[in-house]
Amino acid sequence: MKVLLVGSGGVGEAIAVIARQRDPKAQWLQRVVISDLSADRAREVTARLGDEARFPADRLDASRKAEIVALARKHEVDLVLNACAPNLNMPIFDAALEAGCHYMDMAMSLSERHPEEPFAKTHVKLGDRQYAAAAEWEKRGLLALCGSGVEPGMSEVFARYAADHLFDELHELGVRDGANLSVEGLEVAFGFSIWTTIEECLNPPIVWERDRGWFTTEPFSEPETFEFPEGIGALTVVNVEHEEVIQMPRYLADRGLRRATFKYALGDEFIQVLKTLESLGLDRTEKISVGGLEVSPRDVVVAAARDPAPIGKAMKGKTAAGIWAPGRQGRPRAEPLYLPGSRQPGVRGKARLPSRGGPDRLQPRPHAGAFDGRRVAGRGGAQPGGLSGRALHAAHGGLRLCPGNGRDGGALPTQPGPPGPQDGLLSGGV
Repeated sequence: MKVLLVGSGGVGEAIAVIARQRDPKAQWLQRVVISDLSADRAREVTARLGDEARFPADRLDASRKAEIVALARKHEVDLVLNACAPNLNMPIFDAALEAGCHYMDMAMSLSERHPEEPFAKTHVKLGDRQYAAAAEWEKRGLLALCGSGVEPGMSEVFARYAADHLFDELHELGVRDGANLSVEGLEVAFGFSIWTTIEECLNPPIVWERDRGWFTTEPFSEPETFEFPEGIGALTVVNVEHEEVIQMPRYLADRGLRRATFKYALGDEFIQVLKTLESLGLDRTEKISVGGLEVSPRDVVVAAARDPAPIGKAMKGKTAAGIWAPGRQGRPRAEPLYLPGSRQPGVRGKARLPSRGGPDRLQPRPHAGAFDGRRVAGRGGAQPGGLSGRALHAAHGGLRLCPGNGRDGGALPTQPGPPGPQDGLLSGGV
């Protein structure tokens, strides 16, 4: 397979490095063309990889569809992999279709606010433009895999796993993202695309409910305290616009789903920075005249702030991202349910979920221990006959179980309780 990687920032570089690590002998990945608006940046990534023939560098303006089509055809690529900010999604998406290539991205096409009621009603939702083109992609026999990063992407794999294997009724899917990352010497550090951070955090967050469908709220709404795994601890999370709230109900609404949300632990200081940018109009994308030069205020912020690509290497701490999923399991399982990844190389032992009516504890083998068997009372209290989502997170290459987490203003207690539902976090730790 040959791939055109569009964008060689922090995410694009990570993709290229992982691709080389996973397939060092080019058994299935023949070539990855590293492209960027900055030719120097593309060459820097190629130099780090140490294989110019397999990872050639090329300059590309991702806002110009014709350039993308020409480069894809020049290198005869099979897949266009979009690692750019989502404001560039549509020219890259359309170019892949025109070039006859498969396509992947990590964030979907942008939303547009409702002109009269932006904090109550949706207008153009995230991904609407891409979903509208689905029939044409099917007609051409091409795959466009949209929202295939960590969030969205990994989080939705977890949601589907919960729906298929953990529940008979999946009541809520809440993506929760938090970290204790820090960068020495920096009070405010953008770890990935600054443009995207401003976009998703200051747009009206979207929520889905079974009786209301999709609707919007004020930015940073519905704050709650959430206890993250792996020592990250209790953090305040708030509503943020994100693709999972669009995607999960499309495919899982028939599983008894009642609500879908995305909440992010931004921190009070960072929220204040974002509010200041908004109050000064520096979040705007429409161009203004500055001394006769037409510029976008947000582009000025991006240009003036520190480049997030090298910041990632300087970060210390942990981040966790995944799904909080309460629901019900109403029938017994005859066989133990093994978690995905438990048989992968480098992961020792197996973890088993309890069958209904059995003891409420895992039966881990040596080195699998990630749950101590304590019951956690869920929101609404314990109810006999039900079992809801455990807390899972990715650690050392496989999924593990850890104590459940709660909402309604605080972490749930961890003292033993009677049999009944549990709240859980299905998440991927890095």
